[in-house]
Amino acid sequence: MRVNFPGWSILLVATLFVMGCAPVISKPLRDQVDKSLSFSDVFKDPEAHKGSVVVWAGVIIEAKNTKEGTLIEILQKPADVFGAPEEVDRSEGRFLALYPSYLDVAVYAKGRGMTVGGEIQGKRIMPLGEIQYSYPFVLAKEIYLWPDTSKERLAPYPYPGYPWWWYDPFWRPWYYPYPYDRVRPRR
Repeated sequence: MRVNFPGWSILLVATLFVMGCAPVISKPLRDQVDKSLSFSDVFKDPEAHKGSVVVWAGVIIEAKNTKEGTLIEILQKPADVFGAPEEVDRSEGRFLALYPSYLDVAVYAKGRGMTVGGEIQGKRIMPLGEIQYSYPFVLAKEIYLWPDTSKERLAPYPYPGYPWWWYDPFWRPWYYPYPYDRVRPRR
């Protein structure tokens, strides 16, 4: 039996698929971004790129509320196709993002992934350990806090049926199967 799908159903599925892959920063802001401007260019000379719009991803190092708004120190990371910071050990430096209103610093905590879209305001020099660090400073117009996946529950056993069907007589034929092999043999 052959089933004919109407053309609109295929179009609907394709539209939903594309909408599910939408970037987290709005299109009007992304249209203002200078694609040729990299983080390392801005890091070398933030004052020369004042007024440029950027979209950067990274991991929150610290967030604190100030009179100006919430100041977030972020370790820059390369962004994936969705704009999320990649889980790599590579970074080109740190930057500061000022969000003009109050954000709860318990939610915007250390280690959370974040994507920031905003305008470069120059640089701010602040202490970092025993040195003075020059941070590129961004006035955030849009931010996106990525979900915390570090506390996701994993399956407690490596495959279905474990531990009931795990016993392999060729692996350790002289031991009893679970739970008796948890007992140490006497010496």
